[in-house]
Amino acid sequence: MSSTTGEPDRPDRVVTPYEGTGHRDWDDEREIPTPLRLHDTPVSPRWVDYNGHMSESCYLLVFGDNSDAFFRYIGIGEEYRAAGRSLYTVESHLHNKREVTEGAPLQLSLRLLDFDAKRVHLFHEMRHGADGTLLATAEQMLVHVDAAQGRSCPLPDALRQRLGAIHRAHSAAPVPEVVGRPMGIRRDRNT
Repeated sequence: MSSTTGEPDRPDRVVTPYEGTGHRDWDDEREIPTPLRLHDTPVSPRWVDYNGHMSESCYLLVFGDNSDAFFRYIGIGEEYRAAGRSLYTVESHLHNKREVTEGAPLQLSLRLLDFDAKRVHLFHEMRHGADGTLLATAEQMLVHVDAAQGRSCPLPDALRQRLGAIHRAHSAAPVPEVVGRPMGIRRDRNT
């Protein structure tokens, strides 16, 4: 059994860097930075593909770890999930801007774009830690779920209050241009 989740150990499952670390206690008096910077990591050798740079699926892995850091920031950790509730990603849009190689330092940031009773809309940026070059962005829509019932459920009041405080801090910043952009092949109207 895992000492942190109460579930059987599964060496084959994905483990986030923050699993088992808990979270710092929420402080209503603490200033909320825009954007939040909760996760940094070097590019792991396991993430590098046959082209010599980070594989596309690993960008999503790193953004997922950034989301996990955010969940812990607002109070969603092992105990919360052990009680049967969590946030699940229902949609992601990735924009890969630049390649990055093994060992490169990655700095992640996150903004809360919006939320309601059950959903959370996030925007991530991944930058090169040495020179600040924008490497990729991700937009995510998450839904709060009751895992036992297999369906969405309202966020508890304490989490909605924390999300409200973060949203107030983040709403003054302009919405990134890529947010909500549909994917498609643009065609000249004359063709």
